[in-house]
Amino acid sequence: MSNIEFKDLTFGYGENLIFDHAQINIDDRWKLGLVGRNGRGKSTLLKLLEGKIITDSSIIADKNFVYFPQLLTEEDLNDEKISSESKNQESHKGDSIESLSVNITDRKSQLTFYLLNELAEFEQWELERELSLLKVDLEVLWRPFESLSGGEQTKCLLAILFLDETNFPLIDEPTNHLDMASRKVVAQYLNKKSGFIVVSHDRNFLDEVCDHTLAIERQQVILYQGNYSTYEQEKKLRDDFELAEDERLRKDISRLKRTSLEKRDWSNQRENVAGATFVDKKVAKKQNQRAKAIEKRMGQEVENKEKLLKNIEKTDPLGMNFQPSHHRRLIQFEKFSLAFDKKILFQPIDFSLKVGEIAAIVGPNGQGKSSIIKYLSGNFSGERNGFVQLPQGIKISFVRQIYDNRGYLKDFATENQLDYELFLSNLRKLGMERKQFTQKIETMSQGQQKKVELARSLSQEAELYLWDEPLNYLDVFNHEQIAQLLENSQPTMLLVEHDQAFVEKVSNQIINLKDT
Repeated sequence: MSNIEFKDLTFGYGENLIFDHAQINIDDRWKLGLVGRNGRGKSTLLKLLEGKIITDSSIIADKNFVYFPQLLTEEDLNDEKISSESKNQESHKGDSIESLSVNITDRKSQLTFYLLNELAEFEQWELERELSLLKVDLEVLWRPFESLSGGEQTKCLLAILFLDETNFPLIDEPTNHLDMASRKVVAQYLNKKSGFIVVSHDRNFLDEVCDHTLAIERQQVILYQGNYSTYEQEKKLRDDFELAEDERLRKDISRLKRTSLEKRDWSNQRENVAGATFVDKKVAKKQNQRAKAIEKRMGQEVENKEKLLKNIEKTDPLGMNFQPSHHRRLIQFEKFSLAFDKKILFQPIDFSLKVGEIAAIVGPNGQGKSSIIKYLSGNFSGERNGFVQLPQGIKISFVRQIYDNRGYLKDFATENQLDYELFLSNLRKLGMERKQFTQKIETMSQGQQKKVELARSLSQEAELYLWDEPLNYLDVFNHEQIAQLLENSQPTMLLVEHDQAFVEKVSNQIINLKDT
């Protein structure tokens, strides 16, 4: 046992201060979930621990920090997705990995065993043991890494993290693009391990895996004992207390300012009253001086109270341009299925979507969830079986899993016929900083690009929403924000999402795709 200690951690990028004299002491046996708003320092903290960023502040640790994903990057993922889409390579194999592609530098065709062996030293039996715990067929070791599904790649890279007991894994978003079943497997695997930090935006996953939570709040790193639900409860209690205290302080400040002004106005009136005697004016002047002294004292008291006000982390409600349709039913499927080259993706389904209902499509990766969205949008190249009805001329808004939005936000809004002010308002509420409004979309991070895609959909007039994995790259605060919006607005929506807690919270019906 040893500790990981941040001693007076101060770090930022230019004028943007990320950590301000943060202090924390961590037991290296803990299973730590790392949470916080996007752009507030989660990745920076991992890079500081890994040694990729050097700072004058002290990080005391006798551990070998290893990072996941070692080979996967958001940039690589996006580039590969765009490339795949532009080439129109929509095959059954491509659908089986739900558009997750991995760019592995110069070694894309290398056998998985040898590629992993370059990343870590291990005995073959050790790796096979870990892969068995992750329910991975061992034959994947003798296939090219690029031929593995996204879930298989993720599990292989996770397995090598725990081969050396001196390692302290830093696990960044292991659940991205994993279906619900695979998320449970990875959660069960990590639950048997100890000594790691995991970043995830899946609340159920964090609850299953973690016994402590690190939260980045107001340029500090705060430690909570317990999983994400415990953190959420404790944070709400603290925020409610601080909000009440803030309200009391603001009332005090307002009262002090009002009293100060009243004293000054009264004294000025007495000193300048017409027809007043010399003695009256002299008395009024002394009273005015006394009032100014009181005003100064009150001003100091106001300043002191303002220093006590808390900058509480909160999210503002999003806006949605939902237009209820005059059609009672917007989607009707009867014995409906899709196929590639006559290979049926899922058993035929029957369901209807009425106005104001949210239906979530769930099932394993490769089952055809995204293909249904593509079919309804007119972008499916396979075959259809059964009956489907969708009213002509209804306004549909999409959140796509693969997108290539480009240019400046102003031009983008004009091109997509968006209310520019509503579009920017939603971006701000999603956590995008104003300084990013002047950036080209293609230069933004994946998280910011996803917010552009989501804000576009929210700002469009629509009778029906087709959302394909809308939560990817968004933090848990955004997840809750979107859930509240859907509960309040009650739009008509067909949704593909792997976050079980979110699906259960927002959907009226669940369509479970089954293998043929």
